[in-house]
Amino acid sequence: MPSFRVETPQRAYDAIVERGSLSRVADFLPPRSGITFVVTTADVWTLHGAIVERALGDRRHKVLFFPGGEPNKRLSQLEALAEQMIEAGGDRSSVVIAFGGGIVGDVAGFLAAVFMRGIPVIQAPTTLLAQVDAAVGGKTGVNLVSGKNLLGSFHQPLAVLIDPEVLRTLPAREYRAGLYEIVKCGVIRDAELFGVMDQCASAVLAQEPATLERIISAAVRIKAEVVTADEREGDLRRILNFGHTFGHALEAETRYERFLHGEAIAWGMRAATILAEKTERLGASEAASIHSVVAKYGPIPQFDGIEAGHLAARLRSDKKTVQGQVHFVLPTKIGDVAIVSGVEDRLVLESIQAALR
Repeated sequence: MPSFRVETPQRAYDAIVERGSLSRVADFLPPRSGITFVVTTADVWTLHGAIVERALGDRRHKVLFFPGGEPNKRLSQLEALAEQMIEAGGDRSSVVIAFGGGIVGDVAGFLAAVFMRGIPVIQAPTTLLAQVDAAVGGKTGVNLVSGKNLLGSFHQPLAVLIDPEVLRTLPAREYRAGLYEIVKCGVIRDAELFGVMDQCASAVLAQEPATLERIISAAVRIKAEVVTADEREGDLRRILNFGHTFGHALEAETRYERFLHGEAIAWGMRAATILAEKTERLGASEAASIHSVVAKYGPIPQFDGIEAGHLAARLRSDKKTVQGQVHFVLPTKIGDVAIVSGVEDRLVLESIQAALR
């Protein structure tokens, strides 16, 4: 199975796509490391914890349970986990293993970034969305009431272990939510991947092994290339935010309770595609193709009671807004996007209204 090198000023590491890679997690711990803290959720540990337990063997370790869910992705939970680490004897030689979905990866990564001013972390993602996006690239963080991931840091892991085998136990809705991130990768950088997501939808949804490993590997390769070129989102890395500016507003407006992250991003891609067509950056045919492929991996939950004006207002608090200017990632063709600011408020509102229908 393939391995993708991520090269950053902070650290170089591998993102490994391999069935059974979780059983080798101890191989990536630093020599003479202290206690290993496995941050996970109760459901993930019940399903897959035995693999990690066997892999760690007689190494000193402690499992820390995070309650999960976007509403719990807050500083208060981070503090509670840190206190447990201190009580268990954690110190600067400790290591964190982030074992779960994207929320666990963000929280555990941020915990590692700030505990004792920084200790190593290994990302072991167990959801498709985390495997193809959140676990690679070193972004960590927690939410504020005002918006998503507004507190955080860049903290690159020692390794990312992507084991497609764990996806067998993933609920269908969670699996589809991760597929939207792969569609995103196709739109922004890889027309061939987009074609696979378009033409092989039945194999993708059935988790046919060769197809699944192909699309995961393609998405991880894109993420590794982009992060290597731009670790801290100075320029190129911003293309990974296609759908996220609108999607984060939808999540915040619904208090992170109605939509999975991938579902919100799917809606955000719809809105961004509509805006790209309205601003004459994208042709009608390619816009229709994007809408069609997004729809193949639905449904997205209903939008009852959501006001377009409220979503438009929330765009101003997005962390990608600079000096009051909202920046949008808009497709210009399948496989390429542009970062655009200064879009008329009227067109943004119309795009949101159309996407909510």
